[in-house]
Amino acid sequence: MEIMLTPEERRELKEFSTKGIHSVKLVNRAKIILSLDRTTRKISQTQDTIAKCIGVSRQTVYNVMRDFLAAGNVSAFLQRKKRITPPVPPKMTGELEARIIALACSKVPQGYARWTLRLLAEKCVELQYSDSMSHMTISRLLKKHNLNLI
Repeated sequence: MEIMLTPEERRELKEFSTKGIHSVKLVNRAKIILSLDRTTRKISQTQDTIAKCIGVSRQTVYNVMRDFLAAGNVSAFLQRKKRITPPVPPKMTGELEARIIALACSKVPQGYARWTLRLLAEKCVELQYSDSMSHMTISRLLKKHNLNLI
């Protein structure tokens, strides 16, 4: 796999890596492609040399080269990937937090000496506060509010 840039592509990559405000990741991608370009020299730098100069792994250099060849043009290559799936809204809302804290402060169910994280999580599902609840979510919530109930 060789990279042969046109003068226009080379200019665009140089401008991108030196002008404007861009993420370090995208600037590094531009610098890697410029280093891999064989139009101005017979032998391109090795992937190891490029990786050391830019401060990335050899695998990153390989991945960037593969992405560039697959992108088709410089503009598409220098764009961040669009997210395919929408972000998942947080399960824990203020109302749910209040319910869980109230539950943790309430009387312990019969047969138990105290509330446990797992017991609180199970009770939240049983009371249909949420479809599912992790005991670790309960733990983070109680720590967030400095509640040492358990």
